[in-house]
Amino acid sequence: MYRILSLVALLAAPAMAAERPFTVVETGRGYSDLQDAVRAIGGGTGTIVIAPGVYRDCAVQAEGRVTYRAAEPGKAIFERTVCEDKAALVLRGAGSRIEGIVFRGYRVADGNGAGIRTEAGDLTVVNATFLDSQEGIIGNVPGGQRIVIDRSTFAGLGQCDEAPNCSHAIYLGNQGSVTVTHSRFERGTGGHYVKLRSPMVTIDDNSFDDSAGRKTNYMIDLSEGARGRVSDNVFVQGRAKENGSAMIVVAAEARTYPSAGLVIEGNDARLAPRATSRPAFLVDYSHQRLAVGANRLGAGIKPFELR
Repeated sequence: MYRILSLVALLAAPAMAAERPFTVVETGRGYSDLQDAVRAIGGGTGTIVIAPGVYRDCAVQAEGRVTYRAAEPGKAIFERTVCEDKAALVLRGAGSRIEGIVFRGYRVADGNGAGIRTEAGDLTVVNATFLDSQEGIIGNVPGGQRIVIDRSTFAGLGQCDEAPNCSHAIYLGNQGSVTVTHSRFERGTGGHYVKLRSPMVTIDDNSFDDSAGRKTNYMIDLSEGARGRVSDNVFVQGRAKENGSAMIVVAAEARTYPSAGLVIEGNDARLAPRATSRPAFLVDYSHQRLAVGANRLGAGIKPFELR
């Protein structure tokens, strides 16, 4: 498992930001508002470097390819303020990349307040942190989008009692692919940790620590089926579950995408102390031939259920 920033270090950032904290690298010009920096890049390609600080700011990226990079990873913190009643970053340009930024404390009326909402374009998120919000990253793109999430932390996310529909730490749908690697999920507050509606998924070398979770559901929900792999992850299921019946679920809502050949192997799953649920590690609604290899399962976990 790759090392990721500790939450203590992340919360130690300065309370004040520089006067012009958002610098467009290509021009060297600084801006006091993130939206102005995004607007300066326009339909081109550019990088915005963000000085250490705590920001009540947000931006909508409508075009171009933009990288949002913390000058010091873990010390550029965005909190509470959303654009379009959606998220801190609303992304519908040609592509976006987020590096080293912390997002915390997002809530909106429809229950989907997030650090990032992706509405178009490819997305890469690296070494970012999402804390104490209704969602971490959310999006539903009808095209062939490519999403990569790597070395990031998701904690205190999700809800099923603030809005008619549940929210999740990650909730993404597209016709392309979603990759989640070397990341940590912990202390969920409702919904699933990872919920995907995508034909191709890679979920490798992550940790799902539900021991301090409350009102949580599945660790991984591939709602409409998927191909790809779920491998080398560590799962600890907690005791304060809303639904403790399963850890990984395939095609529970629809069989939109083929699941034949989906690889599930090399994972380690355990129950936290005093956990009372007796879950299935994998529940399959697809009725297709999954490639289930060797997984290390602790006491009280059933290997497989077909429904």
